Amino acid sequence: MTQREQEILHSVVECYIQTGEPVASRTIARNRRDGLSAATVRNVMADLCDAGYLSQPHTSAGRVPTQKAFRVYIQSLERGRLLMTEVQRVLGELSRMDTIEARVERSSRMLTEMTRSIGITAAIPASSQTLDQIELVGLSEQRVLMVVITRDRMVRNRVVKLDEFVSQDELVSIRNYINRNFAGWTLADIRADLERRLEQQNAAYDALLKRVTLLYSKGLLDIEVSPEIHMDGASNLVGLDLHLTREKLRDLFHTLEEKKRILQLLDRFLEQPAGELAVQVGLADAHPSMRELSLIGMSIPLHGGSSTKIAVLGPMRMNYGKAISAIYHMGQAFRSLPV
Repeated sequence: MTQREQEILHSVVECYIQTGEPVASRTIARNRRDGLSAATVRNVMADLCDAGYLSQPHTSAGRVPTQKAFRVYIQSLERGRLLMTEVQRVLGELSRMDTIEARVERSSRMLTEMTRSIGITAAIPASSQTLDQIELVGLSEQRVLMVVITRDRMVRNRVVKLDEFVSQDELVSIRNYINRNFAGWTLADIRADLERRLEQQNAAYDALLKRVTLLYSKGLLDIEVSPEIHMDGASNLVGLDLHLTREKLRDLFHTLEEKKRILQLLDRFLEQPAGELAVQVGLADAHPSMRELSLIGMSIPLHGGSSTKIAVLGPMRMNYGKAISAIYHMGQAFRSLPV
């Protein structure tokens, strides 16, 4: 495209984002400072229409930007200057969170607040988990809360019911035994070593190992390695003209409620190398009800081999500049967080 075509196309996109209405050539001409006539602008818009950047709902209407136009527009906005005051604000919020789960939950809310769209964040565990420490808490009715913290700052817990009573003092001894002997080991190696120890004959005479066996049989260290996903702001879609029937809008909200679907969406469209912005305009390939939605996000590597995915999901005519800025600032804050 020529410089003039780029300027006019960007003006059409920005006007459409603001109003949601087809854009007339005289509107663009009136907002330009070079005195370009409406007829000249109309001719340029006609060329852009022929090239697939604009469409015309009907003969007498103005033009509407296509997905192709949005992609060109977004490329001109990428990698704006980071405001360190904003990075420090986001960093201050997240640094108050003790676990990666808490940071992921808070960051999705912050993305929603910053963009007025849907904020999505996911913590993806490392494929090989390394133990940091465990905690065991006795509850009523012979139940025990088992908390496992791994070196990637992921926390997982499970409540189990035991077949026999185990005192809190015994639970403390088991916790100390595991933490003292296995902190820094991978969970797979810990399980293999424990099984070897428990198979030895002298284990039958070791009261502590008997208690370890009891908890091990209930799934101690056999934790589920699954992503932690949070999404906020779906209600921001209410009132938007997404050209969906009531049934399709209901289908869209049902889709957004399924964390498995959200993770598939992130995996599919955030395929760029870590730290690079990914933009997908129009998500019909993911689900028909998402035809007029866009996704902007990136993947950030974290300590211990885990990673987090941060994204903004919104209408195709969202404020892309604000969404891109929010993603970059959040990504910079995650990179700066202490381990």
